[in-house]
Amino acid sequence: QAQLVESGGGLVQAGDSLRLSCDASGGSFSGYRMGWFRQAPGKGREFVATIAWGTNAAEYADSVKGRFTVSRDNAKKMVYLQMNFLEPDDTAVYYCAAGWNRIFTGKEAGHYDYWGQGTQVTVSS
Repeated sequence: QAQLVESGGGLVQAGDSLRLSCDASGGSFSGYRMGWFRQAPGKGREFVATIAWGTNAAEYADSVKGRFTVSRDNAKKMVYLQMNFLEPDDTAVYYCAAGWNRIFTGKEAGHYDYWGQGTQVTVSS
């Protein structure tokens, strides 16, 4: 059984918006930092956004600041990534992740313990 399940990806045009969802109901992630990463063809896994538990403090990659917003609803065990003003360079598989160690910044893939299978986002010109 998958503990994190992403959804909401699709094919859109530049300038459009999408909201990705991460269903965390398959596990118990109280106290976990949640993150979003993406991986484009031929490239490594890239940090997108992270959100802390409790304070909901969020941080973003420079490439998405001002365009993307991460949020979480702990009662519903859901994490979201609202993506506005999408660009072709945003095309990638987007992954949701959960990490326990709160010493870490959450900006590296190695800071996370659990991963979803990803959802494809394709942005055309």
